[in-house]
Amino acid sequence: MLLIACINFMNLATARSEKRSREVGVRKVMGAGKSSLTFQFIMESLTMTALAVLVALACMAMLLPLFNTLIEKQLSLNIFEPLHLAFLATVTLVCGLVAGSYPSFYLSSFNPIAVLKGLKMKHSGAAYIRKGLVVFQFTTSIVLIIATIVIYQQILHVTHRELGYNKEHLLQADVKGDIDKYAVIRQQLLNTGMVEEAALSSSEMLYTENNTSGFQWDGKPQDADVLISYRSVSSGFFKTWGMTFKEGRDFHPDTYPDSNNIIITASLEKMLGKGSAVGKTIRDDNQTLHIIGVINDFVYGDMYGKSDPVVFYAQPDDARKIAIRLKANVDTEKAIAAITGIMEKGVPGYPFTYKFVDEQFNALFENEQLIGKLSRLFALLAILISCLGIFGLAAYMAEQRVKEIGVRKVLGASISNITGLLSKDFLQLVLISAIIAFPLAWFAMERWLNGYAYRIGISWWVFVMAGVAAMLIAP
Repeated sequence: MLLIACINFMNLATARSEKRSREVGVRKVMGAGKSSLTFQFIMESLTMTALAVLVALACMAMLLPLFNTLIEKQLSLNIFEPLHLAFLATVTLVCGLVAGSYPSFYLSSFNPIAVLKGLKMKHSGAAYIRKGLVVFQFTTSIVLIIATIVIYQQILHVTHRELGYNKEHLLQADVKGDIDKYAVIRQQLLNTGMVEEAALSSSEMLYTENNTSGFQWDGKPQDADVLISYRSVSSGFFKTWGMTFKEGRDFHPDTYPDSNNIIITASLEKMLGKGSAVGKTIRDDNQTLHIIGVINDFVYGDMYGKSDPVVFYAQPDDARKIAIRLKANVDTEKAIAAITGIMEKGVPGYPFTYKFVDEQFNALFENEQLIGKLSRLFALLAILISCLGIFGLAAYMAEQRVKEIGVRKVLGASISNITGLLSKDFLQLVLISAIIAFPLAWFAMERWLNGYAYRIGISWWVFVMAGVAAMLIAP
């Protein structure tokens, strides 16, 4: 962002070169050397940068609360800390030198005789440099546009993938007090007419908690080290979470007949060999466990990759969580009030606290969502600043071609004709920027996406959209 802004300063300064050429000529005739003129223009740039830093600090003081809200942090300016003062001084010096370097050398190189005679200065190399700077600006903007689209697609792809459960209208709460009371509490919840189902579990469903590589089964390779998660649940758990059975059955309401029975996920079924897993057995600490059902795989733990297989026991005595599914058409506030009353009456002395599963799920993507917000913000800033760069170049071109434009208007050219004539040069620069930006953006976003096991591919239309957007912005 700073580099793009410095480029704008260069373009705007050189666009004003015709107005300052006579000043340079007079000063050189009066004895000023090239080095003193260069120093003058560098000092002007440093002064402008210092003023910009002061304005920026004032803007930061006003905008920091909004920025803190965006990134969910509590940052403060602390301007007078020595490290911050040193940083501000460094930024002022570096930006002043970078922004003022090219204009100072360019302006101080004018021939005094030529400018005082009113001759046009021909600097074909300077024109290429200016155009090159604008190409750099739009290359950066196009890369940021592509990055913004790809990040948005990746977040959308992961958050809307098939999860294996229904996270809507579902809440979780801690199990407190006497576990035996929860059978009565569950029935009272169902009697409200606002709760579809409720069930107990030993752990948070969205996170990886208990797992082991100690399960054994016939045909398992001796050197296989398979990590398998395990959970204890009550009957009705799978209905509460909206999980679907691939085959087999759920646990009985009376869990004791199912004490040696388990339900597994489809990924574990594949490991057990061909055919249905229902009726097969696996061993855990010399205990033989009978598989009575297989559910489809669900997403937990690593939201971007493949989750470990899971074994479900019918042993809710060590339950730590209760999941409650609300009916889709009920008033949420009324339902929560009714549930709170039942829970606090059933387990007195413990306030009822809960979390909605969809909110927990969305919280797992806070970093990616923040990256998405910031990328959109910086893409807009890059486009805005790049447009200012185009303005600088347009001002310079219009200044150089003022007589040509006047002649064309006298000959009947309309404003749209003149605009099209000038825009043609800009569009050529944007096209060059797109050719440079596309491979850079593809390489950068491929590397970013490779950090996720569950990821999208980059579509060709993303590049087309970014290029067309830049083409529309430039004129």
